[in-house]
Amino acid sequence: MRVRLVEQPPQGVRVFSEDELAQRLTQDDVETIREIFKTPLLGSFNWDYDSANAKIRRLYELGKRHNWNATLDVDWDMPVDFDDFPMDPLTMPFNGYGEYEALPHEEKVRFAWKAHAQTLAQFLHGEQGAMLVASQLVSCAPTADAKLYAASQTFDEARHVEAFNTYIRHRCGRLYPVNGNLKALIDKVLVDSRWDLKFIGMQLIIEGLALAAFGTMVQTTRDPLLKQVVELVMRDEGRHVAFGVNYLEDWIKTLPEQEIEDRAEFAYQAALIMRDRLFGMDVAAEYGFDVEAAREHILKSHVTHIFQHLLFERLMPNFKRVGLLTDKVRPKYAAIGALQYEHEAGDILIDWQKLDEPLPVKGVFQPAAE
Repeated sequence: MRVRLVEQPPQGVRVFSEDELAQRLTQDDVETIREIFKTPLLGSFNWDYDSANAKIRRLYELGKRHNWNATLDVDWDMPVDFDDFPMDPLTMPFNGYGEYEALPHEEKVRFAWKAHAQTLAQFLHGEQGAMLVASQLVSCAPTADAKLYAASQTFDEARHVEAFNTYIRHRCGRLYPVNGNLKALIDKVLVDSRWDLKFIGMQLIIEGLALAAFGTMVQTTRDPLLKQVVELVMRDEGRHVAFGVNYLEDWIKTLPEQEIEDRAEFAYQAALIMRDRLFGMDVAAEYGFDVEAAREHILKSHVTHIFQHLLFERLMPNFKRVGLLTDKVRPKYAAIGALQYEHEAGDILIDWQKLDEPLPVKGVFQPAAE
């Protein structure tokens, strides 16, 4: 195995052959690409092993009870029609864009599958970032309950990486590079030494982003395999956000006013970047489209509207509950139309019954209720 160190994520698209020449590859053919990051992580031991937070311990117990196995619990043999769009074509963000509309039908389908692969790649890259941050939380979380839960979450994120990687290889055949905005957010959370900012960035923002993106995918995909994978992942992500909201609620209010404002501004800036998360821009460039014009078109598309609605519907009430919707940042959220969501349910109340639902039987997918 060869190890190659890089200064930034690879920018090329990795294309998988039908069987990746698996029978002919040797260990010498395998290359591991590593990008190094350094962080002044401040860890802590906790010598009081008693449970002090019943909600966090219950979430930990649910995680143990409902662990799913990406190898055994997903029906990877589900059929799919590669000659049809992977999502409802009415929700294609490029609909109405001249350069896309000029493509013949068959090429539009190929374009859609490539855009689908680009989106799934962001899911995969984001889950790796979540796995790394969750592993940091094990060290820096101050209480025993939080350390146990963060350890279980790290395993959840590893399973998500496995599941999305397997899906991409089964369905997409190509891996696109990480979106720059997503990478910047993950980098910021990874290298910050403050444990509570890691909680904010990971449990509220990155996980909230994931649930919004997954919710959009469930509403638009035509692939029953992807629906099954995403529904299983969303079960875990719901616990993760509930963990962050309940743990941060008591902590944030104890901080000095300026430190609260610093964290509130960080949350706003991160939400602003994620609001404009782009769909399929690598593919637009691949086809020679005018990238800036395509960007403007996508930001006004129906699927982007769905995503932004699901994102702020979840983020705003969570920010308000933990004390990050301060008087200074409220006008900024109002200016982007997000303040209207502050009274939504979010993850303020944990739906214990839903979190305790049994895993679906393999191959029998039950779509989420609308």
